[in-house]
Amino acid sequence: MTILCVRFRLPPMYEAALPGLLGLLEEFTPVVEALPPDGALADLGGAERYFGRSAVELASVIRVRALALHGVDCVIGAGPSPMLARMALRAARPGVTYAVPEDADAIREFLAGQPVLALPGVGPATARTLDEYGLDTLGRVAGAPLSTLQRLVGARVGRELHEKANGVDRGRVVPNAVSRSLAAERPFSRDELDPDRHRRALLAAAEELGARLRAVGKVCRTLTLTVRYADRSATSRSCTLKEATAHSAELTRVAYGMYEALGLQRARVRAVSLRAEGLAPAEQASHQLMFDPVDEKVRRIEEVADRARAKFGPRAVMPGSLAA
Repeated sequence: MTILCVRFRLPPMYEAALPGLLGLLEEFTPVVEALPPDGALADLGGAERYFGRSAVELASVIRVRALALHGVDCVIGAGPSPMLARMALRAARPGVTYAVPEDADAIREFLAGQPVLALPGVGPATARTLDEYGLDTLGRVAGAPLSTLQRLVGARVGRELHEKANGVDRGRVVPNAVSRSLAAERPFSRDELDPDRHRRALLAAAEELGARLRAVGKVCRTLTLTVRYADRSATSRSCTLKEATAHSAELTRVAYGMYEALGLQRARVRAVSLRAEGLAPAEQASHQLMFDPVDEKVRRIEEVADRARAKFGPRAVMPGSLAA
């Protein structure tokens, strides 16, 4: 058992602590993959041999150090693969590491009763399709013929689903840098039910992200929306942009689209955040000419607003709906 999936219990607006917490994990292994805004995967294969301790024992040390050095508690799942470690995290709780054994029979037993949605990468649409045919648990999916799954959800997805339901995970921990992304979060002073206030918070976050990207000469290829609820749960959705951009209006449009797709009804939202990922130099980005005078005008206004904010502060120019 060599993989840990760690979720730090960061309070709102405290995401800046994540790089330091990743550094704590890197004291045990250089193979650490950031999972913004508050998590990480760590491959402890070499660390187990070096420290002479199991992954679960090392997880206890990591938890104590996170509390002592950063004042942050964490929840940890452990397993022989990234997929199983992520799934173990769902069953873990503060102070107790949930571990999936390496034994093949134990893995099948762990997966058998899990709902299809518990499998990383499976969305509601795929789960509904499978559920219509009685394939509502991973045990049933694992026992279904591969050809049946491929007819239901497609050849590639069907094969991946069949393999993962049987405990086969071809993924690995890929070291990355949290600095390759930028995030903006907007917490609410109280749990917020009003969709208009949710959208206003998203607009503010998108405006901030766009301005920060343009200030450092970057564009993003992916935008991730995270909605945190009153019960401390969260929903995340990502969208790969048609073209890399730092244009606030485009970021806002994509953020609104992901929010609407969630179909929230009377949801008590505690905070919303946007993360720009896949950053690249702006000079290497291409832009499809629209021959749209409105789009060109908006971009020119954006340039002027950036210069004003640089001179007079971030609140010097903002959308009218955020001025109140």
